[in-house]
Amino acid sequence: MADTNLKPLIGLSLDELRNVAAEVGLKPFAAKQMARWLYEKRVTDIDEMTDLSKVCRERLKEAYCIGREAPLTEALSADGTAKYLFRGVGGRDVESVYIPDHDRATLCVSSQAGCKMNCSFCMTGRQGFHGNLTSAQIINQVLSVPKSETLTNIVFMGMGEPTDNLPQVLKAIEILTEPYGLAWSPKRITLSSIGKLNELKTVLDTTKVHIAISIHSPLPAERAKLMPVERAYHITDVIELLSKYDFSHQRRLSFEYIMWSGLNDDIKHADALAKLLKPLDCRVNLIRFHSLPGLEHLKPSNKATMEAFRDRLNNSGITATIRASRGEDIDAACGMLAGKQQNEKG
Repeated sequence: MADTNLKPLIGLSLDELRNVAAEVGLKPFAAKQMARWLYEKRVTDIDEMTDLSKVCRERLKEAYCIGREAPLTEALSADGTAKYLFRGVGGRDVESVYIPDHDRATLCVSSQAGCKMNCSFCMTGRQGFHGNLTSAQIINQVLSVPKSETLTNIVFMGMGEPTDNLPQVLKAIEILTEPYGLAWSPKRITLSSIGKLNELKTVLDTTKVHIAISIHSPLPAERAKLMPVERAYHITDVIELLSKYDFSHQRRLSFEYIMWSGLNDDIKHADALAKLLKPLDCRVNLIRFHSLPGLEHLKPSNKATMEAFRDRLNNSGITATIRASRGEDIDAACGMLAGKQQNEKG
């Protein structure tokens, strides 16, 4: 575990690394050297930065550490999915989920410990909000999971609402995509949101990452019961904002729709969803609900119902697919491992 009295170097932008260089008596160009060691070479110790003088490395170590931390624990699924628990904030640990799929390897990263959005079906939300992760803690998830080098995609779809911790998430996206950092294409990154309007607009205006919106019902009153955020940020206003952006080429827009038996999975809902999304160039990911303790009243839709819903959307001109269920044997729903670990501590 990193020394909490020292400031982590990972998660710092190039401009911030220039400030660090000035602190320890290095020329500004040393910032790029440090960035290369941190994000390209992925060192775990300042002494590995061998093109910095020993004197400067010693000065660095007085106030800074690399900031890398290994997962606290892991859970491995029979289908290859892996869930990792990392040290979080406010006494709550956070999760990352590694999902291999043929030539793709996606990491689902967390941006907060807990969540303020209080969605009625979400284990993370039921744990309350414990604090925002720093850019260092976000980037650490990417660099420190096993098989990190195999990653092809990142989704900000773990614990927390990414736009509720926007400065740190945007800094992490910068480090992931800029040449001094991991130099990924923004097309390899997806940010999932419940639709905080101003923050979502900032993401759209300042990045080129893909966008995924959690919708779960096209009916405002019903969505408000599932997702209280609907009362502050109406889904119709979110769609109006999204309609002003081009999603036909480099950037992709999708909507996440968890399906519950007898709640939001009938043809009426499919038709309302198709009508709502008609102005947008988008796709819908239909998600089978993982049954969760304390939420026994919510039952997953069956396969035939999901297929009929998908076909109805496709026939209405909305591209829809059923997302393959992964990691159910390790409780892959966000918040499950962290909640289990917290209960064991208690």
